[in-house]
Amino acid sequence: MVTDFSKMEWKENPGFKGGEGVFLNKCYDDGKNKMMLGLLRSGCSIGYHKHEGTCEMIFILEGSGKLIQDGAESEVSKGQCLYCPEGHEHSLIATTEDILFYSAVPSN
Repeated sequence: MVTDFSKMEWKENPGFKGGEGVFLNKCYDDGKNKMMLGLLRSGCSIGYHKHEGTCEMIFILEGSGKLIQDGAESEVSKGQCLYCPEGHEHSLIATTEDILFYSAVPSN
């Protein structure tokens, strides 16, 4: 199966999971697994949330920002892959520039 994000419209998600600003995404969701192209503009964030029954993998395509995972902060940037296992918490913040990323949320 091929998912062509270039043929999808951006969806606006204000305050996504309690985050700041508007999170933009293009998403494929079959009810069990999600694949997503995400865009966080500078100053926007995905709210701090816990993965229950799922995990998440995020690959940063462009930009940099901050990851908060299980209370610890890390700087993140282009080319890095982030992993949040089931039962753990995280947030992604575009601190000074936009972050473009791919994300996969498989069901467990």
